[in-house]
Amino acid sequence: MPAEEIRPLMSAPHNPHLTWNTPLSNEHATHLITACAPPPTARIADLGSGWGELLMRLVESAPGSTGDGVETDPEATARGRALAAERGLAERVRFHEVPAAEWPEKDYDLAVSIGASHAWPGGTPEALAALRASVRPGGRVLFGEGFWEREPDDAALAGLGAEREDFGSLLDLIRQAEAAGLRALQVTVADQREWDLFESHANIGRGERWALAHPEHPLHDGVVAAVDERRTGYYGGYRGTFGLAYLVLSA
Repeated sequence: MPAEEIRPLMSAPHNPHLTWNTPLSNEHATHLITACAPPPTARIADLGSGWGELLMRLVESAPGSTGDGVETDPEATARGRALAAERGLAERVRFHEVPAAEWPEKDYDLAVSIGASHAWPGGTPEALAALRASVRPGGRVLFGEGFWEREPDDAALAGLGAEREDFGSLLDLIRQAEAAGLRALQVTVADQREWDLFESHANIGRGERWALAHPEHPLHDGVVAAVDERRTGYYGGYRGTFGLAYLVLSA
């Protein structure tokens, strides 16, 4: 079954069960926003923003602030624009369908990038350097990136579709930020409940719900197979091995 036909059925932007496309709770998000502390009239950029839920909450936390959501997925930006309009933020939060690595604006008070380091050819080091360059002196960066919570075995690597060298430890990640000229103000990690809910609501849950609702659809068996593959990869592979850290950094 062609993967390109199945992928839209499991896409995150059309999934009403996802508030954001990352393992994150409302409480955790509030702590991140507090640590980022965008000042009134702040300029905020989210590079690889998806539909911009965190960007909108950051803008809502700072009177007079504005946000640029930079995202290449048109389905995600469409959801973002609709949400911004519903919340009265259409004039304060703008979405741009431009690759994150090509976004030229600088001098932001806060730059955000969660799980989007792949948008830069050099991965994490290049992403951190770009974020550092995009904020004013004394500005802040919120960076979300994966790391190995423990040494991955073959099942974890296969489940994630990764190589051992793709990620390091949490300390390695902090050191990479320091090498880019950024100092960690707060470091938090997605907990297991956040991960389990995210996976249950995202690819696994969305695909399962769709398959149950469309038992006679020609794509049914392909979706079920995709769900089984994802479930095996997560529960039998990288659960408890691969983590996601949220670093609030000072430039």
